[in-house]
Parts: sequence; structure tokens; C-alpha cells
Amino acid sequence: MAISSDDVLHVARLANLSLSDDEVARMSEQLSGILGHVDALAALDLEGVPPTAHALEVENVTRPDRSRPSWPRDEVLANAPAAQDGAFRVPPTS
Repeated sequence: MAISSDDVLHVARLANLSLSDDEVARMSEQLSGILGHVDALAALDLEGVPPTAHALEVENVTRPDRSRPSWPRDEVLANAPAAQDGAFRVPPTS
């Protein structure tokens, strides 16, 4: 599948990018190449191949959640640049 220069310019406008004519030509060629690879993958017979998210077996290593006491509020707020009513004071944004 070929990507036209107009398609590249449209995507560049959406991304707020300005591209030179050489960059548009190069991007058109490169994106067309990527879509060619995707088409080649789509043509493969993958019947019976289980979907995978990772090439290797991956085990999520996390610790179990355990309830524990919080730090004392006064101790935490002692390091805050500004505190108000027992909480961190955050300056308003414009």
C-alpha cells in the first residue's frame, strides 16, 4: 500500500509538524514500506497460533498489598513548602 504525499501532509498537519518536500517524500516512502510489512504479516496463516503480548514467558513480580499505618501527618507536612488545613497547599494554576 502506498502512502501519498497528501496523506503525509495531512498527518503532519494533525501533529502540528512542518515538513520539507524532501521529508515528505522520505516519510511517504518509509510509511509505505512499513505498511508493506504489515500487509505481509496480514497474509500469514495464523490459525491455531495463540495470541501473545511478549515473545518470552513473563511473570509479573509484585508484592501483595498489605495494610500498614501511614506516616504521621505532622511529620509529612513538616517538609512541605506550604501546608493548609492539614494538607499540602498547592498554588492555583492559571
